Amino acid sequence: MSISARHTDGHQAELSGTNRGGKFLTFFLAGEEYGIEILKVHEIIGVLPITRVPRTPNSILGVINLRGKVIPIVDLRLKFGMEPKKIDEETCIIVVRVQGIQMGILVDKVSEVRNIASADVEDAPSFGSDVDTEYILGIGKSEGRVKLLLDIDKVLATQEVVDLGDAADAAHEKLLSSAA
Repeated sequence: MSISARHTDGHQAELSGTNRGGKFLTFFLAGEEYGIEILKVHEIIGVLPITRVPRTPNSILGVINLRGKVIPIVDLRLKFGMEPKKIDEETCIIVVRVQGIQMGILVDKVSEVRNIASADVEDAPSFGSDVDTEYILGIGKSEGRVKLLLDIDKVLATQEVVDLGDAADAAHEKLLSSAA
């Protein structure tokens, strides 16, 4: 939904229902550049040993111990149905907070923080009713390249977040019981 607003100079402007511009951490998956709002990013870390948690979806790699806190890890390549990639020196984990739960997303490599103006963000194109693009905040244009701007809250669906929280809690309990 668009609304119309009048600038102080008298010109009419179209405003989106939400301001989609701002600072985005950009990263790569399978050669394509993506971005997430910088305010959702807690930190960027190298890949730590990941403990697999049984009976979790394939895209949930497991959990890590980050300074005494158990953090679930999601492989965005697997989440998006891409081919898995062997972890290398550029692979890293972006730690984000979604619905009050801290978790990590595994990406091929982090690029940079970019400021993308609202005017440079377009709606995701329609690919038909079979393709869900609700998780795409918009398509950002910067320096002649296109970046898929992700709504990380929608990428990691509500039930998946609950499952991740449960997996982290179970792993934390296991960690505590093995330390005793």
